[in-house]
Amino acid sequence: MEKSIKKYWPIFVLPTFAAFIIGFIVPFIEGIYLSFCKFTTIRDASFVGLSNYVEAFKDNTFTHAFGFTAVFAVVTLVLINVLAFAIALALTQKLSAKLGFWGLVILICWQQIGYMMIVYIAGLQAIPGSLNEAAMIDGANKWQRLIHVTIPNMMPSITICTFLTITNSFKLFDQNLSLTGGEPMHQTEMMALNIYDTFYGRVGYEGVGQAKAVIFFIIVVAIGMIQLYATKSKEVQQ
Repeated sequence: MEKSIKKYWPIFVLPTFAAFIIGFIVPFIEGIYLSFCKFTTIRDASFVGLSNYVEAFKDNTFTHAFGFTAVFAVVTLVLINVLAFAIALALTQKLSAKLGFWGLVILICWQQIGYMMIVYIAGLQAIPGSLNEAAMIDGANKWQRLIHVTIPNMMPSITICTFLTITNSFKLFDQNLSLTGGEPMHQTEMMALNIYDTFYGRVGYEGVGQAKAVIFFIIVVAIGMIQLYATKSKEVQQ
């Protein structure tokens, strides 16, 4: 049976791969092409070069949305991961976990702390007890053990949680739309909502909206890759 699977695995993979190509790769490539076009529908697209990207960067609401989103991402990155790690640490030490209070205040924290906490708990439970025991024998206090033993061994979990937090914060759309709608005067508008408003709310700016979407994609990927590199380089080699 196992030999048959190894022999015919392309047959099993082909339907999923074809669906991935049709549902993701083709629209993605078409979206990049449309970012260089002026259009109202796909059929009347006309190539205009980089003018959509020039218009995107000249749009003050877009640059403001980027700054607003970046600040939001940094604040939620710190709050979500510090609180999730603190609660996980408290739970694994069988202490009363009241650190989740601030999750009620900030919606994105409330949505993500529980998930991140589970990841951190798994990471804490995977740390060999012998490491903390050896540190205690060497005279390390709780703070020193946290800084020099626990956190270095938690870097794989921290890598996952910070990556998810940053990307989720930048991609936030529905909460921004339903809670503030970008009001007043686009001051609370994040990048995803700005792109949506440009594409669907401004006649003749569909190409600019698509260009903003491509810029947004590049920014998120670049930040995600930088974050992954920065945290993975600090992971302890087992």
